Order: sequence, then structure tokens, then C-alpha cells
Amino acid sequence: MQAIAPDRAWADIMDTRRPAKEETIMPISSKYLYVVSMDVEPDKEALFNEVYDTEHVPNILKVPGVRAATRMAGEPFTQSIGGKEEKKAHDGPRYTAMYEIDSPQVLLSPAWKEAAEAGRWPPLVRPHTRNRKHTLYKVR
Repeated sequence: MQAIAPDRAWADIMDTRRPAKEETIMPISSKYLYVVSMDVEPDKEALFNEVYDTEHVPNILKVPGVRAATRMAGEPFTQSIGGKEEKKAHDGPRYTAMYEIDSPQVLLSPAWKEAAEAGRWPPLVRPHTRNRKHTLYKVR
């Protein structure tokens, strides 16, 4: 067993995110995940996805301290729990974006403020979103 130096915490020695098999590690390179979820009016969905993919995410990725971004859309699914299959409707906002950031201060930076207000997002898309949720997670 590895001895822990008095000036180091156990968490510094053991990476608690590391599963038994190396190939199953979810590669997150930052200390924080900023998660933004929302719904959009159905008649604006095509514009929403186009602007998010071609303008909004590329602008945010230029901000110092933002390492990566990914987008996803919720879907219904079936799962097995206790040997019984259960159908599940997607619960919550349909669209989610996850941003890997170095610290919560990134969200207050002038570069973030500028990127978040750039392009067609503020005038043409944001007004047609609803059920918005913003959450921050510290990666353990």
C-alpha cells in the first residue's frame, strides 16, 4: 500500500474518477463543468441548432479557460432495473450543452461576456428559448 505524505490529501494520490478499466474513463480535462439546458420553440429549432453549432459554441470555445464543449439532445429510452424493463420519457429541457471550464471565474470574464453576446444568438435565438437551466459542477 502506498504511504500518503503528510502534506498530501488522499484525493491527490487516488484519482477517484478512474474506473477499473482504462478504456472506460470519460475524458474530462477541466476542474469544472458548466451545463446549460433549455427548450426552444419548435418553429425556431432549425435556427437554434444552426446558430448554436456554427456561431455560439465556436465563440465560447475561444474564451480563455474554456477547454471543450459538447451538445446533446434528450430522448426517451427504455432501461432495465431489477430485471424489469421501464420506458422513460425524457424529463427536463430537450437541449443541453456542457462546457469544460477551468474555474467558475471564466463565466465572469470579459471574454465570456463578449462571446455569449456575439452573433445571432442574442437577438434571434435567445428570445425563443425557455425552461433554461444553468448549473456548475466541480469534477471529482
